[in-house]
Amino acid sequence: MIVTEYIEFQTHGNADMIDITPDVTEAVHGSGLDAGIAVVFAPGATGSVTTIEYEPGLEKDMKWALERLVPQEREYAHNLRWGDGNGHSHIRASVLGPSLTVPFTEGHLILGTWQQIVFLDMDNRPRNRKIVVQVMGE
Repeated sequence: MIVTEYIEFQTHGNADMIDITPDVTEAVHGSGLDAGIAVVFAPGATGSVTTIEYEPGLEKDMKWALERLVPQEREYAHNLRWGDGNGHSHIRASVLGPSLTVPFTEGHLILGTWQQIVFLDMDNRPRNRKIVVQVMGE
């Protein structure tokens, strides 16, 4: 059986990190399935889904790391073509990826003690986001 749910929220952009673990947990519980996988997918080209220990220090560290890996102030061909200034956003999102698969059993996500599911908005402006959660199992 496959159940599809959506998570909607507003972001601030610029590597804004949102803990979506409670929403994914709710989607798994609401599916009525006992065991399987939950696929969390961010449609669009400037958002990413990953896991991290969601706490203020690591949130700052992630922004620092992203700036070192893919600096915002670099000249990007995308910016020259489109003039929207978010070339770095596309590269950052591509590096982290748009999806994550999390197993669950007895209706509970199998995550580590300090592991949360997060969405990162890499765009350079606030956005309304809609994440897809597909729960598959039995």
